[in-house]
Amino acid sequence: MNASAATVAAALLERHRAAVEAFLRQLIGSCRDAPPRLLEAISYSALSGGKMFRPALVLETFAACAGEQAPAPSALAAAAAVELIHTFSLVHDDLPAMDNDDLRRGRPTSHRVFGEALAILAGDAMVALAFETIARHAAADLVPMLTAELAAATGPAGMIGGQVLDIDSEHRTLSLEQLSALHARKTGALITASCRMGAIAARAPAHALEAVTAYGRHAGLAFQIVDDILDVTSTAEQLGKAARKDAARGKNTYPGLLGVEAARAEALRQCEAATAALAPLGQRAAGLRALAEFVVMRGR
Repeated sequence: MNASAATVAAALLERHRAAVEAFLRQLIGSCRDAPPRLLEAISYSALSGGKMFRPALVLETFAACAGEQAPAPSALAAAAAVELIHTFSLVHDDLPAMDNDDLRRGRPTSHRVFGEALAILAGDAMVALAFETIARHAAADLVPMLTAELAAATGPAGMIGGQVLDIDSEHRTLSLEQLSALHARKTGALITASCRMGAIAARAPAHALEAVTAYGRHAGLAFQIVDDILDVTSTAEQLGKAARKDAARGKNTYPGLLGVEAARAEALRQCEAATAALAPLGQRAAGLRALAEFVVMRGR
């Protein structure tokens, strides 16, 4: 990744993060009738200083398809909803019944701070708030499409289904094809949906929607491969969460199956396929290309 692309990616992530974080603060603050402790738990996880990569994909895809930088209300609502769903998944994944993690983004996990019951309920509340956000803040004619995209990416055939496959495959070896299919759901579904929701918010034509869908699928797989690499090559301090945990839990990973260098090569191949898919969008997709390159460089 050249210095120019790195600068573009960093600026995009910061700009989109600031916009979504401000929207989320306002959104959570508007829940005046909710128990304060529940709102505290939601804020603790949803406003924890993450890069907000998935919301950035929503907003940058909107910009690429709409040809304008300022996000429409529908795009901002979709971006916030995606981040709420992603955060819910992290809170629940960290629970003792799942990955039993004590650290997330350099801080104690939600259940360590608030207890397991409130962490579960905060995650549940974020799911409901995600869909309420789309219903209340997106254009009325786009609500059904945005809702369907997010629900499908979250549910049985998406992220949650992928998590089940991941648990079921522990301590048994998957083929590369099986591992890719697993992660197309567990990680890739929400990343792909982020791109598609940005295009829907922009009222993009079919060819643009197809282009960003392909981009999202390849970028999502690259993202997971790099996550697997970082678990092997980084420290807990660098990651902000426990390192080298996948092998100990008998999980299937790309480095475990291919080796670290071959996994890096596969992540690069997926990045190149992602950027190639954006050809129909021309120069307007420069930001999306930079974000794909950012994904791969995390593992270098």
